[in-house]
Amino acid sequence: MTNNNKPQQEPETTASVPSPIETSSTEHESKADASVQSDLAAEKVANPQPQPQTPAQTTNNQGKKLASVALLLVLALGAGFAYVHQQQKAQLNNELQAIRAELKQTRDALNVQLEQTVSQATSQATEITHRAETVLEQQQKSIESLQLAVADIKGRRPNDWLLAEADYLVKLAGRKLFLEHDAETATQLMESADQRIAALNDPSLTPLRKAMANDITALKNIPLIDRDGLVLRLISLQQQVDSLPLANAILPADQPQENPAVSENINDWQTNLKSSLKAFADNFITFRSRDGNVIPLLSPTQHFYLKENLQAKLETAIKGVYTEQQTLYVTSLTTAEQWSNSFFNAGDKAVQAFNAELALLAKQQVQVNYPVKLQTQQQLADVITERLRRSVSPITTEAQQ
Repeated sequence: MTNNNKPQQEPETTASVPSPIETSSTEHESKADASVQSDLAAEKVANPQPQPQTPAQTTNNQGKKLASVALLLVLALGAGFAYVHQQQKAQLNNELQAIRAELKQTRDALNVQLEQTVSQATSQATEITHRAETVLEQQQKSIESLQLAVADIKGRRPNDWLLAEADYLVKLAGRKLFLEHDAETATQLMESADQRIAALNDPSLTPLRKAMANDITALKNIPLIDRDGLVLRLISLQQQVDSLPLANAILPADQPQENPAVSENINDWQTNLKSSLKAFADNFITFRSRDGNVIPLLSPTQHFYLKENLQAKLETAIKGVYTEQQTLYVTSLTTAEQWSNSFFNAGDKAVQAFNAELALLAKQQVQVNYPVKLQTQQQLADVITERLRRSVSPITTEAQQ
């Protein structure tokens, strides 16, 4: 740039750069310079001028310098673009290599982790399979031991099945007592179970038989209630309600009036005359005074409702018999008796018998306190469990050995 005598050598040294844009620009400028020089030469030939015109030569030299400077700038700009492109390409290559290395590292880590997981799962599956096989083998041995024990028990102690029968009878007695409140049947079942235990002739079962005796005594002490008989008597009273005579209007008793006696003394003739006249007048018009409440007659509709309500009270009493509700039973019969005394003819013998039967039934006991549980149930279950355990344990030990 500092030497003006070498403007044509620099384009030759830099022309080796492979840039199509720079080559086209250089060719265009060269053609422009050639056209300018040819025009100047033609002008010189057509119009010859004297030799000392130096300003034209000076202008030509300046144009060449400017063209050289522009060419250098274009070359420098192309070289800069090429350098930046090369740097970006190198940076992208470095980033790509880093990403590839990271992906490879991640893939290796995943492969290692997968291998560890597969190995761990395989070991766990093997361990679980081994445990399952061990448990199945133990269960199979236990089943075989129990089968041998049952076979041995059947052969050695056939009378022990009487314990199972006694246990069944005791449980059945408990159901009869607690669910159906049938103390009589429960007592018979307990006596049958005691006979099964007695047939074993085993002194070790004496405490069990003692508990059975206590339960049988407690069952026999339960009062037996003829519930069916009570219900039938109440139904009979229900059927009598429609035929009971109703009471008529009841008036209070009249107050007795004292009539003065006639004197036999002749001097009392005036008093005797007045008394005779008064007695004679009373036969025509009579006035009587009554003190007390008058019970009026009931209408036919009220008669119907009275009898229906009375029958409903007797039905409630029947319900109290079956449900063993003493208060409900007594209250219903007491109310029925009060209605009968108030609205039926108390002088009729049928009404009197009806009221007497209600009063008698109201005194009956329909509620019973049953035992909470039977002592024999738990003791018998313990005896059966203990005997089975003692019978099975030796055979199980032998099978394990």
